[in-house]
Amino acid sequence: METRPLARKLGAFMALSEAELCVLERLHKRRRTFFAGRDLVHQGQADQAAYILVSGWAYSYKILHDGQRQIVDFQIPGDFLGLRSVVLHVSDHSIEPVTDIEVTEVHASDLFKALSETPRLATAVFWTASRDEAMVVEHLVGIGRRGAAERMAHFLLELGARLSLVGMGSKAGYACPLTQYLIADAIGLSAVHVNRVLRQLREQGMVTFRDGHVTFDDYDSLVEFADFEESYLDQVGPTAQVSAPVLARVA
Repeated sequence: METRPLARKLGAFMALSEAELCVLERLHKRRRTFFAGRDLVHQGQADQAAYILVSGWAYSYKILHDGQRQIVDFQIPGDFLGLRSVVLHVSDHSIEPVTDIEVTEVHASDLFKALSETPRLATAVFWTASRDEAMVVEHLVGIGRRGAAERMAHFLLELGARLSLVGMGSKAGYACPLTQYLIADAIGLSAVHVNRVLRQLREQGMVTFRDGHVTFDDYDSLVEFADFEESYLDQVGPTAQVSAPVLARVA
């Protein structure tokens, strides 16, 4: 049976025991489906549960007073949605599905109980939160200091690295449901500029984004062009991944 994306992701940081994986599995008991284009979390919403994204893509965003949208990040399977709002009690951003998504709803009491029972699992979840913060820092640097083409290249490479961690991407490429309008609101460009930059990168033989699929035509050249240093994602943790048979028993 296929391993859950969150278990695969946390397993890249530390080898989780069978007991820890069972605790993690208990967090998946409330399954819910949300449809594309309809917010599941609203900015300012109080006492919001967290979610674990099981399938599909979503994005976190804020709306400015003049109506402009800034996308903070995209979420892929294995990511937490609204984890910060569990601690702050009020959501500081909205979350909308890019595609139809399946999630598991995690109440604050269940999450805190699970983490108190398994301190190592709590450490792994803290790693995911720290990793998300590191990505936000990189996005800020990208918008503030990188040129448009370098920013786009870095964005596509980061998505690829994140997807590879949960078995959905590789250095060859990955399926990507994002529109140019969504990408534009994430990296601070207009949709027209996004189209122009993607054409430039394709014509330079580095990457092609067409028909919902990103193809790395020359991965190494793209990495060099974007000055992409994967260490901020901390893809490999201090211990080896737990073995597949153990994961399969709780998947």
